[in-house]
Amino acid sequence: MIKLLALDLDGTTLNSRGEVSKENRAAIRAAEERGVLVTIATGRRFRDARPVGLELELNAPLITHNGGLLKYAENEKTVACSLLASTTSREVVRLGREYGGDALVSTDPNGHGALLYDRISENNVPLKKYLRWAENLHGGEAGREGVERVESLDDEIDRHEVVHISFSGTCDAMAAMVDDLTRDLSDKVTILSTVYPALNFTLIDILPPATSKGHGLAKLAAIHGITPDQVMAMGDNFNDLEMLEYAGTPVVMGNADDKLLARREFYKTLTNEESGVAAAIERFILKGENN
Repeated sequence: MIKLLALDLDGTTLNSRGEVSKENRAAIRAAEERGVLVTIATGRRFRDARPVGLELELNAPLITHNGGLLKYAENEKTVACSLLASTTSREVVRLGREYGGDALVSTDPNGHGALLYDRISENNVPLKKYLRWAENLHGGEAGREGVERVESLDDEIDRHEVVHISFSGTCDAMAAMVDDLTRDLSDKVTILSTVYPALNFTLIDILPPATSKGHGLAKLAAIHGITPDQVMAMGDNFNDLEMLEYAGTPVVMGNADDKLLARREFYKTLTNEESGVAAAIERFILKGENN
């Protein structure tokens, strides 16, 4: 019997317009009414996941920052968090600069959370788009409050608790950066890539060791005395892999990467445009198939 459901956001629960379909919304509510804990497990920062958590009125803390921060959407109570060491954070930023990367540093997990950066390269279109998106997501002044341009990240890192650092750019450039980061820092950090080949866009998340959606999901399950065989997880990309491997009922979206769809042990559902979340909830939770 499934007692905990973890849902990726982008490409899974949300359609291409960033919306939760009425079918997904109804299915999530039906699962909660069956006594299932439902959480979002996302690479988004808490402040960028919180609006969806509030909209869905979820009954569990959100798993955000790719598992680095577990926090309730409604009251912003922090349940668990992992932090990067200051020396490691500075080294990550330095290595990123060598590839022309512009770092986004997520800090202050026990407050509202702040996103720090010290430069935006002229050709870094993905970062410019993200900052516009984040501002629009929260609306006007509220959107700008949690994003701060600083004189130097090196000077600021020691003044904050760092949850994670991210870089974004074209697939080839980011792949080369990942190779170097892995070679130099593999024992000090977790490196996760979210790749969108059709957009020639890759997002790199650098997190503390032993941090992933899978680790975050395991923490939440342990708090509630839930075993992996009682967990269902849904996702569409490589940063979902560890939580899919952890869950007793792993489900990949119809729009997932081919390498995930090829995994025989993963169940398949419809795409995010076809309310695949609702279809999977109906099959595995409401009807109880294959469990």
